[in-house]
Amino acid sequence: MVDDISNEIPAREVEIAPAGLKAILTVPANASAMIIFAHGSGSGRLSPRNNYVAAALREDGFATLLLDLLTPEEERDRANVFDIELLAERLSMAARWIRAQPAFSDIPISYFGASTGAGAALVAAARDKPNVAAIVSRGGRPDLAGRWLEKVQAPTLLIVGSLDGPVIDLNKQAYDALQCPKRMAIINGARHLFEEPGTLEEVIVHASAWFSSHLE
Repeated sequence: MVDDISNEIPAREVEIAPAGLKAILTVPANASAMIIFAHGSGSGRLSPRNNYVAAALREDGFATLLLDLLTPEEERDRANVFDIELLAERLSMAARWIRAQPAFSDIPISYFGASTGAGAALVAAARDKPNVAAIVSRGGRPDLAGRWLEKVQAPTLLIVGSLDGPVIDLNKQAYDALQCPKRMAIINGARHLFEEPGTLEEVIVHASAWFSSHLE
């Protein structure tokens, strides 16, 4: 639990060294865990959907860190945007930064990944085991974690929209490869971005319950 920084709302801009990644840190009173958001290609810490999810999770007592996995210069090289190994290392870097802050030295850390960020979250968790409490993927590409999938130990929830056909199949393949505690939730009537009314709220319900049930 984090008791000594109960006034950390509103959000605070931070920089994750040594890569100089920009991030938004928000900590409600007595936060039970830290959720680090891994955004997909073409997105970042200002993603409206992930900020919406993060705000709801904070109401449930979770601290959040929304970060850019690449610097603006790195984003200009499209190869970096889809370099899952690089993105995973950046996510691990953010987790190490959290751990280095005295107020967060013992707080459980979980990952919320979207699109390519989901693949990065799974790779980071596989490398950093057992230091990741749980993972949630929203409309993600967990298949991009490849050979790392079978090494993931963190309980993993895959959330996909029922109208996101190709991504459902890719999630099913990744689900079969995972050897950790796992679940797949299909949100009825949702496409890839969960823009349909009520679908993102369903994502929040599933994610919050998953994170809550897997606190270390």
